[in-house]
Amino acid sequence: MGLRLAHKLTMTVTLCSLIVSVAILYISSLDLWICVLLLLAVVVFSSALAAYFLRDLNSGIDALELGLLNLKDGEYSTSLAYKKDDEFGELCSLYNATSEKLRAEKHWLYQRELLLDKITQSSPEVLILLNNKRQIVFSNYAAKQFFKTKTGLEGVLIDDLVQGTPVGVKEIFNGMQDGLFTMSWEQQDSQTWYLTTGEFNLNNQPHRLYILKQMTREMSRQEVAVWKKVIRVISHELNNSLGPISSMLNSGKLLAGNVEDEKLSRVFSTIDDRIQHLCDFVQGYGKFAKLPEPKLQTIDWQSFTQSLGQQWQFSLEGDTNLVLYADPIQLEQLMINLIKNAHESGSQIKDIVVSAWNVEQQVVISVKDKGKGMGESVLNNALLPFYSTKPSGTGLGLALCREIVDAHHGQIALRNRPETGLEVRISLPLQKQG
Repeated sequence: MGLRLAHKLTMTVTLCSLIVSVAILYISSLDLWICVLLLLAVVVFSSALAAYFLRDLNSGIDALELGLLNLKDGEYSTSLAYKKDDEFGELCSLYNATSEKLRAEKHWLYQRELLLDKITQSSPEVLILLNNKRQIVFSNYAAKQFFKTKTGLEGVLIDDLVQGTPVGVKEIFNGMQDGLFTMSWEQQDSQTWYLTTGEFNLNNQPHRLYILKQMTREMSRQEVAVWKKVIRVISHELNNSLGPISSMLNSGKLLAGNVEDEKLSRVFSTIDDRIQHLCDFVQGYGKFAKLPEPKLQTIDWQSFTQSLGQQWQFSLEGDTNLVLYADPIQLEQLMINLIKNAHESGSQIKDIVVSAWNVEQQVVISVKDKGKGMGESVLNNALLPFYSTKPSGTGLGLALCREIVDAHHGQIALRNRPETGLEVRISLPLQKQG
């Protein structure tokens, strides 16, 4: 490192004084030794005078240098202690004010980044940001769940990540336009997603953001809402007709009074049976259309299955020490419907298996049988109201099961077992959902 500024200024002042002194003494008539002494006195005096007036220059420069190094390192919490009443004091005060403002802005940006990270990480939508090399530079927790990985995705090439995924997943990262698309992972039901993309520059480089929203549940909810509206209309019209018919039937019985006619009695009996059947029909669908909000409680799985086993027989497997968070009445109705269907499939009791286990933040319940299973068209429609393959079925059982599961913010899926039979798998959250 070269000479410091204070030293350069001191040497400049001394040299200038020496030159002026030599010029003056050269034209004077003083003896040589007197001239030498005078020159030495001028050098010492000018040097001392320059050092005295420049004594604060080094400390001021050192303070500013330290402050600028802190700014370079992104450190805004250090203030300069230089407080003298000169130009450097004013510069140091200006530095301290600037540093305090930058510190406040950095804190505000840090808080905003924490909030933004919290929002993006807890968002149910899948968020993936790619750079111009198609490399993932940001992903949230939902993205890791989407690709079924527990490790971070940052730094991974998206083209490598989508290898082995369903066709629908590959398409969305290969130029697919915004909109709905369908995909299906192995051994899972088909899912409907909505894709939104956006392009922007980050650090002067083009980036592309992918936002994937799960629409299966929302579309299912809308579908069920339509069915409920249809059911309410049908129930209303049937009730309006059943009341007068029932009244007229009673009047007919009174008018027929003492008439002992076997055919007439059979007619009245048939009408009465059909009225009762329609009333039960309306009440059953009314229960589906007006399912109350679940009253969630902590349920011990072992005690629950023991109580359930007193009504229907089945084999119990899996973790019996689980704790669920659900409405006990609705959960019981759900399990009764599924076990009843398993019995009606013709399976033996030992082949009707109920099991449960924990998967991350969910409890998975499985009901298996060894019946004939379901055809593809039946699997696609089995959860819809009014749909039934049984001669006397109402198409209410599995539809009510789906409604109960949806009310608990869970998922239900039906699939044929590889050997024979059917499996109904239900996923319920371990904690209360907002």
